[in-house]
Amino acid sequence: MRVVRATRFGGPEVLVAAEVPDPVPGPGQVLVDVAAVDTIYLETQLRSGWGGEFFALEPPYVPGGGIAGTVRAVGAGVDEAVWSGRRVAASLGVTGGYAERAVAGVDSLAPVPEVLALTEAVALVHDGVTAAALLEATEPKPGETVLVVGASGGMGTLLVQLAKAAGARVVGTARGARKTALVRELGAGAVVDPGPPDWVERARGALGPAGADVVLDGVGGEVGAAAFGLVADGGRFSAHGAPTGGFAPVDPASAQRRGVRLLGIGDVRLPEREHVRLLGRVLAEAAAGRLRPVIGGRFPLERAAEAHAAIENRSLLGKVVLTV
Repeated sequence: MRVVRATRFGGPEVLVAAEVPDPVPGPGQVLVDVAAVDTIYLETQLRSGWGGEFFALEPPYVPGGGIAGTVRAVGAGVDEAVWSGRRVAASLGVTGGYAERAVAGVDSLAPVPEVLALTEAVALVHDGVTAAALLEATEPKPGETVLVVGASGGMGTLLVQLAKAAGARVVGTARGARKTALVRELGAGAVVDPGPPDWVERARGALGPAGADVVLDGVGGEVGAAAFGLVADGGRFSAHGAPTGGFAPVDPASAQRRGVRLLGIGDVRLPEREHVRLLGRVLAEAAAGRLRPVIGGRFPLERAAEAHAAIENRSLLGKVVLTV
């Protein structure tokens, strides 16, 4: 079968297609014919060599943690009548997904509704689950104001929709006319471009003098640090994104003085059962037409390097998905 490997740490060019034997499902596992593979910014960071203190990766390895496809075979202890031939989505961790076939634990599988395309399902495996977990953790209430920092990305577009569905007034940040228009279309009442130096003042004008009850920062770095100043006293601030190279540097003592509850990426690292529960929830919402995964680019598996380049240069709206 075909896979794409990261042959060493480096730029997108280190992603190279190869032929390897088919994997064999062990006890409690299934073999999936992969139709679509999720790609997230974290994968580009890991490929570059970042994150070694968090993830034990050594090249060569097959990237990719989120897949959607059809169960081809089952291992010992798996009910063949239930799972064989079934359309499923699953998280594999951080490796093994950039492949024609992949092995997944049966307990990690979420059935995909027939009305939902597998490319749309796979777009929810990571970003949809994390977005749903963030909304459960920060609990925006009807009438509250939510600021989504990085609202035009794969997860940001989902956060805008979920916060709006919760009854909150949503303000987003996005760069450029195309991304701003998308975020408004998804339900944001106002969108601020964080490029100009006065963006914080403009964001405060959109939020109101009290600031945001909830800030969901998917950008990190200086932008995330500035966004912390926009959370209202007694509010909630989630620093879960680091595409700038680091999470927002927020002073816990300052948060404590202001009564702000801080959350980070650790708060949405979920046990398998919770991941499957939330994945089932967002798949159902998408199947019902209440949640729209925005896919800005689809690339064949062999062009994974181009997909990573598109993610890194931020040229596309929403998510990038690999198709097999």
